[in-house]
Amino acid sequence: MGRPLPAPGRLARLLLAALLLVLPLTALPAPLAHAAGDPGSPASTDDRYWTAHRMEAAEPVATKGSSPTPKAAGTPVPPSHPFDGLPQVGTFFWTDGHNIGRFCGGTVVRSPHRNLVVTAGHCLLSPDPKKYLSFVPQYHDGLKPHGIYPVERIYLDQHLYDLGTDGGARWDYAVVQVGPREDGAEVQEVTGGFDLLPYPGYVHHDVRLIGYPGSSDATYPKPLDCSSATHRYTSTDPAAPGDFLEIPCAGYIGGTSGGPFLVPDFRGYALIGVIGGYHTGGDTPDISYSAYFTFDTALLYLHAVRGDTPAAPRPKPTA
Repeated sequence: MGRPLPAPGRLARLLLAALLLVLPLTALPAPLAHAAGDPGSPASTDDRYWTAHRMEAAEPVATKGSSPTPKAAGTPVPPSHPFDGLPQVGTFFWTDGHNIGRFCGGTVVRSPHRNLVVTAGHCLLSPDPKKYLSFVPQYHDGLKPHGIYPVERIYLDQHLYDLGTDGGARWDYAVVQVGPREDGAEVQEVTGGFDLLPYPGYVHHDVRLIGYPGSSDATYPKPLDCSSATHRYTSTDPAAPGDFLEIPCAGYIGGTSGGPFLVPDFRGYALIGVIGGYHTGGDTPDISYSAYFTFDTALLYLHAVRGDTPAAPRPKPTA
């Protein structure tokens, strides 16, 4: 597999960024109207199912490595600390075939229909049936402070389906279309959203990393917050080729997948990555990774905005 194509020229990058900034303000056909207050609606059903007890018992979709990271002298890893979260950042809940709630983080991004959330692709790649699949913004301590939003469509890049989590690590992101909460409000109307920024560059000195940890050995009722710097990491694993964002932040164990890499911008924050990519986010709790957002990321976002039919696994060839 060849290396990723180089980033386009400065003008093309500026045009692409401008498109993603202006698109949420443009007039597009409205999505289908949703009735508010229907006790049988997906939002009402999911809201009743996801009690505080069930959410607190949720387990991570994948276990991030737990081996301690070798540290070079004089390079301490920035600490993380629990907090009550941000309205735009939350976590997904669903049940699998074992009826166990599992979760990954997600971030509301600005969009014309105000209904898109970005997360890691590997969180939603499994073909196992997912029931009561919903997004809970600013989840903490068993609470749903902004309500619950049922997932309607999941957009994954075809490369991730074709190559899997290692070979397709460069495309380990997903754009998720969520339905309104029980009163008919769309998620971005309630929480606000962040800009999605493709080709952000690899070196950033002020990055905020947020993750929702989970462990079978302890209870983590709050998300983690950390400020650190990112740089470029070129994979040395031939099974997972590519260039990734790398960030040191202590304590990002299993469950933190999908959590955002945020950088300040003129409207608050911009989303430049999500925990995932190289080895589905890393082999240790103190170093995390993200796929690098490119034109493919922007196209996936545009497919979700348009409501196109999502990609899917290709049929296996018959003998």
